[in-house]
Order: sequence, then structure tokens, then C-alpha cells
Amino acid sequence: MIRPEIDTLFTKIAPDSMMANGRFRGGPRAMRFMPLVSLVWMGWIFGPAIFNVGAPFQYWLWPTLASIPVFLFLYWRGYTCSRRNNLWYAIAIAALGMAVTPFNPFAETYLIYACAVAAFCNSLRFSIGLMLGMLALYSLEWLWIGFPWPYLANAVLIGLIVGIMGMYQNVVQLRQAELRLSHDEVRRLAASAERERIGRDLHDLLGHTLSMVTLKSELAGRLIERDPRAARREIADVERVARNALSQVRSAVSGIRAAALVSELASARLLLETAGVQMEYWSDSQALPANIETCLALVLREAVTNIQRHARANRVEVTVIAGTERVVMRIRDDGRGGVNERGNGLTGMRERIAAHGGELWIESPRGKGTGIEARLPLPPVERGTQKVVPIAAAPLAQHAAGRA
Repeated sequence: MIRPEIDTLFTKIAPDSMMANGRFRGGPRAMRFMPLVSLVWMGWIFGPAIFNVGAPFQYWLWPTLASIPVFLFLYWRGYTCSRRNNLWYAIAIAALGMAVTPFNPFAETYLIYACAVAAFCNSLRFSIGLMLGMLALYSLEWLWIGFPWPYLANAVLIGLIVGIMGMYQNVVQLRQAELRLSHDEVRRLAASAERERIGRDLHDLLGHTLSMVTLKSELAGRLIERDPRAARREIADVERVARNALSQVRSAVSGIRAAALVSELASARLLLETAGVQMEYWSDSQALPANIETCLALVLREAVTNIQRHARANRVEVTVIAGTERVVMRIRDDGRGGVNERGNGLTGMRERIAAHGGELWIESPRGKGTGIEARLPLPPVERGTQKVVPIAAAPLAQHAAGRA
């Protein structure tokens, strides 16, 4: 029984901890290692050796070395424990710093880490009160010992800055969680509304048609012996109605399968804003054939997913322009670029575009973002009804050069 409890204490990550569902795990790759990177400031704990403090703190080394493993355990648990227990680990780290300070004044570093852990308590007011309380008690100890107060002011200032930054990060994380929940709710409501619409459409379509087929079939059955000619007319009507119903069902199914581009644009914007990426898009109001709209919507979905996962972008621009002969969709981000055209779903995008007779251009210089341009031809039937909108004939690279 003891061994599993020890393993849980050292290794288990609570579901509501900062490490489990916080910014560190769900954010950019660099942020995931931020708690580990922050330990570099532990070098200040060896200040007496670095600055050659001398005689007043000649016994600083062994208490400092003994405190380090205790601190590392408390720090690890502060980031992996349930948020309702954060305060205890913050208080323990502050108490450790206060215990070591008489031997080593650079143990004020522990108070800064205590503020960092305290910033992620469930309540912001409680976090602020806890940080101020710990810093106040430490200040009293510092002044009671008689250490110079300017060094204390430096520690208090840095502790408050680190704590405020942590609280801001905590607020951003909570807002992102709320946005993710709202995004899921919007998708759920949209799916429910779509199911209801499909049910109504099928009921209106098939209910009337099947009723007519039933009546005409019964009538043909009664007429088949006494008036075969009239019966044949009724059977011909049944065939005509059935064919018409089949055509309408196929049209309805095509409409169900089609992913509306406008809806996909709105969904993409919500997804990127959840990840902290600003998205701007412009699309003309021109209607597109269902298969073309579906293709563009799926390409947009794949591109936005890649941006959210890999690009580390801050801004995305999407433009959709339809002309007399073709429709062009441009997607550009300001991320890190250097995209491998054979990976990240780009091969599938290119194949999907090629299946509709279109072309896909990708421009992704490293460190300068990524641009994707998809061009699809419009069928001849649609051209006579389209409003003429001039589209540049140059591919994406020339378009970007013209903007520059």
C-alpha cells in the first residue's frame, strides 16, 4: 500500500492541475516546458558564492544544498496538484525560503517561486491575498534580521511581477477553456439544428410523394381489369412521381453532404480565436456549385487545422473571390513558415483540388509565414449567371510580390 501512495504523490498529475489542462500543456511547444525553464533562476540561490559575500554567511552552503531537493519536490507538486491545494505548496515554498534566509539572503528566490505557484489558485482574490501575505511576512523577517532593505524591495517587486504574470496567464487559460466550451456548444447546436432540418425536409419531400404513389397504385389496381388504358396512365404517373422523388432525394442528400463555406469560415474563425490567433476573411456573396463549395470548405478546414497546430501564427487572412471562369481562395498566415508540402495534410488538399480540375500553390519561406492559393474552375453552366469579378491571373508568389 505504501509504494502506490508514494508513486501517486510523486508522479500523479491531477486533472485540474496547471500541468494537466493548463496553458503549459495545450499551448505552444515552448510554453509546455516553461515550469522547467523557469528553474534556471535557481542559480541566484548560490549568490554568496557568485558575489563572494564572505564571512557573514560562511555557513550558507549546507542549508542551501539541503533545501534544494525539498524545493524541487514542492515546486513539482505545485504544478501537478489540484488547484485547490496550490496554496499549501506556495506556503511551503515560502516557509522554506524564510527558514534558509538567515543563512543565505539569496533564499529570497524561493519567495518568487512561491508567488508563481500562488498565482494559479482557483480564486484571483485569494491569489493576490496569499502573495501579499507571504511577501509581508518575509519582509518582517528580513527587517528583523537587519538585512539591507533595497535587496528586499528587489525581491518583493520581482515576486509581484511574476505573480501578476501568472495570474494573467491563468485568466487567459480560463477564457480559452470557456471559448472551447462555447465552440463545442455551437457545434452541438448546429448539428442538432441540421438534424431537425433534414428531418423536416425528408418528411415534407417523401411524405407527400409516397402518399401520392400509394393512392395512384391503389387506383391502378382497381382499374387494371375494367380500364387497362387508364391503369397504364396511373402506373406511368407513379413512375414519373417516383423518378421525380428520386431526383429530389439525391439533391437533398447532396445538400446535406455539402459543407457550407460560410459556416466553415465562421467555424475557422472561432477555432483560431480560441487559440489566440486573429482571423480576417472576405468573401463575395456569389453562390457556388455545391461540389465546389464543399471542396473549398474542406481545404479551408485542413489549412486552418494546420495553422492552429503548427504555424504559431498571430494573424490569418482568408479571401474567396469568384469570377466568370474560376473561383480563387487565398489563405495566408504570419507564422513560422517552412511547411513541408508533402506533409501536414497538404498532399490531400492538392489531390482534392486536382480532382476538381483545379490547382494549388503553396508559398512558405521559413520565418515568413505560409500562403496557400487554391483555384477551381467553374462549370460552364454557371458562367452565364456569375457576376464578373476580375481575378489576378498570376499565381500566389506573383500576387504576394505585387502586394509587396
